Amino acid sequence: MNRFSLFAAALIASQLVFAAPKIEQVEPLCWWTNMHTPLTLLFHGQDLSDAQVSVQQVVKGKVMRGQCLGLVPTGQHNAESPNYLFVDMQVNDPGTYRITLQKGKKKASYDYVISERREGSRQRNSFDASDVVYLIMSDRFVDGDESNNSTPDTREKADKNNVNGRWGGDIQGIINSFDHIKKLGCTAIWPTPMLGDDEAAWSYHGYACSDYYHIDPRYGTNELYKQMVQQAHSKGLKILMDMVPNHCGAAHWWMKDLPYHDWINQFPEFTNTNNVFTANYDINASEYDRKLSNRGWFDHPMPDMNLENNDLLQYFQLWAIWWIEYADLDGLRVDTYPYIEKIPASRWLKAIRDEYPNINIVGECWTRPAPAVAYWQSGAMNFDNFDSNLPTVMDFPVEEAIRQALENDGQGWGNGLTRVYDAMTMDYMYADVNKLLTFLGNHDMARITDVVKDKDPRRVKLAYVLLATMRGIPQVLYGDEYAMTSKGEDPNNHSYLRAPLPLGAEVTPAMQEMCDFQSRLFNWRKDEPVLHWGRTMHFLARNNTYSYFRYNDKEAVFVFANAAEEPRRIPTETYAEILGRYNAVGFNPMTGEVVDLNRRDIEVPALSTIIVKLVK
Repeated sequence: MNRFSLFAAALIASQLVFAAPKIEQVEPLCWWTNMHTPLTLLFHGQDLSDAQVSVQQVVKGKVMRGQCLGLVPTGQHNAESPNYLFVDMQVNDPGTYRITLQKGKKKASYDYVISERREGSRQRNSFDASDVVYLIMSDRFVDGDESNNSTPDTREKADKNNVNGRWGGDIQGIINSFDHIKKLGCTAIWPTPMLGDDEAAWSYHGYACSDYYHIDPRYGTNELYKQMVQQAHSKGLKILMDMVPNHCGAAHWWMKDLPYHDWINQFPEFTNTNNVFTANYDINASEYDRKLSNRGWFDHPMPDMNLENNDLLQYFQLWAIWWIEYADLDGLRVDTYPYIEKIPASRWLKAIRDEYPNINIVGECWTRPAPAVAYWQSGAMNFDNFDSNLPTVMDFPVEEAIRQALENDGQGWGNGLTRVYDAMTMDYMYADVNKLLTFLGNHDMARITDVVKDKDPRRVKLAYVLLATMRGIPQVLYGDEYAMTSKGEDPNNHSYLRAPLPLGAEVTPAMQEMCDFQSRLFNWRKDEPVLHWGRTMHFLARNNTYSYFRYNDKEAVFVFANAAEEPRRIPTETYAEILGRYNAVGFNPMTGEVVDLNRRDIEVPALSTIIVKLVK
């Protein structure tokens, strides 16, 4: 090789070694003092591996010279991709800090903000059995700001003629609806994911995240989201964030440059999850089924995240904590919880609960029967000593029992409300029955009015009385307060059942009557601690009725539900063991009527309920 070739090779090598780093993403976006969770910053850009890290404080726009003690790098490591760098930081003081990544003489800088943590943030309260949760499909609920229905920086544009497209629901629409939600008697709001979802089509559901730290611009901005939470709090409402750690979207920026090959679970060809949740606790399960359950992809545009990668697990821990702290959230809902690798998923939740000891988190564990759901609740006495660190699970077994009880006339052994009794007998399986999210339907299943026989509003009301008076945390799907039905021929078609909330003249007198009924029911429930924390005693009857007491040492609420198509007598003589503890003359909180349960001739009309409040 001649001298020129040697010189050229040396020049190329020096350019490779000292290529200018470029910073494109830094996450989390900011941080706070006095946090329990250690801060590790993810830097992504170009040629960041092995960069030298330095920090200087910025005061009034000027970079201060000398040693910086407010934010101190304590360690760093590379990823497999040269375009990432993970930097551990010790946070001491609030301020703006210029973080510089330097390679040779070339450098890139980023100004990072540390804020003072809000007083009392760590001990924040959360949602619990005294609440009623209102579930919103964010894109379909209410379009409060038409100007953001389509944005230049997102691929899918609004098209209200496309049932599978975006329709324009947004943060402003939720804010505009606070008074309606509060009047209904709901106290907490669960919107489906609002983070960036930039798939070219079918992005309206929000469950294929393309940016974990920014609200999708078609909903609004991070600042508007934070304002939504603040305004909700001013009205006595709580906000839950719907989080999806199991999968991201194919449009996420890191899919073009993964930090590690195992950042996601990969296969030679597309491989679905087998949806076999039982493999997580089945002593007979094959390792093949177990791995496919947790590592298979939920769908084509939803790459499955591998939380066994420690950097990803830490990334998700910081992500959840960042949103709680930034937006002042009241709780979380976790999508597709059993699909996640269960040990790191438990560690993820533990980190969140270590930071916020009182926070409640509800997980979607869509499985049955009750023992299969109970396995996932924190505190369960599991044979393998597994603890999910998930405080609240969704009560799919009772949801199914109520729907099946009311979808027909209930004739036949074991049918009708006997199904509900049988489902409730499994309460002994749960670590805490007051931490079950109870519901009649959600955004992924046919609406309750579509399910009950003849779409009869009497059956819908009966279902809601059960929901409001059983143990657990009730959840209402938006629009069900109006007995909404699917707008398509198939009530199970997700896109059709996720229609907008009726507004103004769209609300018929019959719809308003149903809403008023639920409003009386849930507003009464607010002030009844016995319904929030009381015990349950129930009584079996095979004539399509179901009766139970929610009770404590001072008071009780008696409920008699008649799902038969003819009147039924209340068998008050069978309640002696509990009725004798209270004054048997009470009142019906829905009507104000005095009810004497000493009588044995009380009839309850077909397809109706009676509620009686009793005291000592």
